[in-house]
Amino acid sequence: MQKQAGIINLSKFEDPRGNLTFIEEINHIPFAIERVYWIYDVPGGQVRGGHAFREQQELIIALSGSFDVLVDDGKTQQNFSLNRSYYGLYIPAGLWRQMQNFSTNSLALVLSSTPYNELDYIRDYQEFLSNCKP
Repeated sequence: MQKQAGIINLSKFEDPRGNLTFIEEINHIPFAIERVYWIYDVPGGQVRGGHAFREQQELIIALSGSFDVLVDDGKTQQNFSLNRSYYGLYIPAGLWRQMQNFSTNSLALVLSSTPYNELDYIRDYQEFLSNCKP
């Protein structure tokens, strides 16, 4: 089975009073939400992530500002620029991801398919690559 990261277009309801976007688990994303966290106040030049998950799936949204997410399957790398709150980047389990190029006052929202579990992380890139081999 091919693991594929990709942009999910979320519903956007435009209104002169302000726009509205929402996410429903299973309906908009392919997993039930078990954890929600956000990343903010990232100093210039810093990188977040730099790991893969054995089981966890994620949806990453730039609620404010912009940042890039580099996704690596062990063979190819894709760079996704997130800068709209109605786009989410779906990342299935087993892919390396790294967040970078955060703009000032950016806010990243992450929806996760699992509760926090340190044992689910693959933090060593060489170990990740060895898990990618057929």
